[in-house]
Amino acid sequence: MGDSGAPWGLILAAALLLIDLAIRIVAIIVVPRNRRPTAAMAWLLAIFFIPFVGVLFYLLIGNPKLPKRRREKQAEVDRFIRESTHGTERVSDSAAWPSWFEGIVRLNRNLGAMPLIGSNSARLIGSYQGSLDAMTAAIRSAERYVHVEFYILALDRTTEPFFDALGDAVTRGVEVRVLLDHVASVRAKGYRRTIRRLKAMGVDWQLMLPVQPWKGRYQRPDLRNHRKILVVDGAVGFLGSQNIIDRSYNKRSNLRRGLMWKELVARLEGPIVTGLDAIFATDWYLETGDALTRDEIVGFDQPGEAQNLDCQVVPSGPGFTNENNLKLFLALLYAAKERIIITSPYFVPDEAMLRAISGATQRGIHVELFVSEIGDQALVYHAQRSYYEALLRAGVRIFMYQAPYILHAKHFTIDDDVAVIGSSNMDIRSFELNMEVSLLVRGASFVREMREVEAEYRRDSRELVLHEWMNQPLRSTVLDNLARLTSALQ
Repeated sequence: MGDSGAPWGLILAAALLLIDLAIRIVAIIVVPRNRRPTAAMAWLLAIFFIPFVGVLFYLLIGNPKLPKRRREKQAEVDRFIRESTHGTERVSDSAAWPSWFEGIVRLNRNLGAMPLIGSNSARLIGSYQGSLDAMTAAIRSAERYVHVEFYILALDRTTEPFFDALGDAVTRGVEVRVLLDHVASVRAKGYRRTIRRLKAMGVDWQLMLPVQPWKGRYQRPDLRNHRKILVVDGAVGFLGSQNIIDRSYNKRSNLRRGLMWKELVARLEGPIVTGLDAIFATDWYLETGDALTRDEIVGFDQPGEAQNLDCQVVPSGPGFTNENNLKLFLALLYAAKERIIITSPYFVPDEAMLRAISGATQRGIHVELFVSEIGDQALVYHAQRSYYEALLRAGVRIFMYQAPYILHAKHFTIDDDVAVIGSSNMDIRSFELNMEVSLLVRGASFVREMREVEAEYRRDSRELVLHEWMNQPLRSTVLDNLARLTSALQ
């Protein structure tokens, strides 16, 4: 009996070896195609060391693209917006631009951005409750419509007035449309209560990037819509880093640690608000099929405020063929002449960005980076830390915003007259996997306001220096380097 079973055991072992060999050969052919080398190498290592598990994860999250139909719809609306806004570029005073700024604007336009428009006003809101109050007040003043689009939208005691304002707007006959990311919002406490409230108020709402295979709606589950936008009557708009949820995110672990999120939101007036509305209309079309119309972007032609801000809305995400936000950020880093000040809660640069930053310091550019002293996401936190030594040796000044706050704001300034604010972190997830929106702003008054925010961060931070960092325990270094490897699995 024992001898008769041996051939079958050999056959099974040989079959497993052949399957393992086939997996490795196919992986070498398939995985690196159209993928950055670091990501390809990380995936190949995973597949070679743990072949069956590695292949399973690759099949689940290995494709960084949205389904073909969604990409086609994205390309369709991009063409429509370019054609509908051709010739609408109107700026305050192009003679005051830095010499390199026109090329940046053209780059963005070619990648799918809105036109650059002048005569806009903007106000920065750094208070968490203050931004919620400002958005709630804007909704209460709505006469025609309210467009709400957030990565996380959750009903809780902090956001109750925001939801009350939406309900009152519906009662007044105002059209209220709401988009919320499916996976991010469903993970937030009170998701079902939030949906029940939206339904009870009569709000027209849709889930973004729903993972509902039983309804035929599925894509890689960690491709998310990370945008945060509010538009009221096409006259007032908000964008930035803040979600609609309590600043603790209502998580037990956060409450236990006393964590609170620190955000930055821009309140906008002027024709650029139409650019935000076009982003909302695009995302609404992608989820519902309701076509974008010329009427929804006609506001670009309307007169605006006189603060002399030239603004350009730059969308990015897996629906685009290019990494729009990464290319914008790199172009600005290379264009800087005097200073670069970056604020990013999840700073995990790719090779190109790391070289752009180190090249800037070697050109004599003053570079500062604001990050949180503590993290809320272990893998990203440790991956970020793995870059500190290289950055410090390059001459970057790193300021760590002190606990118990998580500095979640996402913005940076270039010299004294150009800034970017929006939803995009400086990490591979934001460059490849998330749908993001950034606002490019040219205007010394806006940068001065940003400088005040940066000065506040500096007061509430401690500077990390190289000799302190080099005394980190070995276990921390090992964790950081392992997390750095996993960050490339995109």
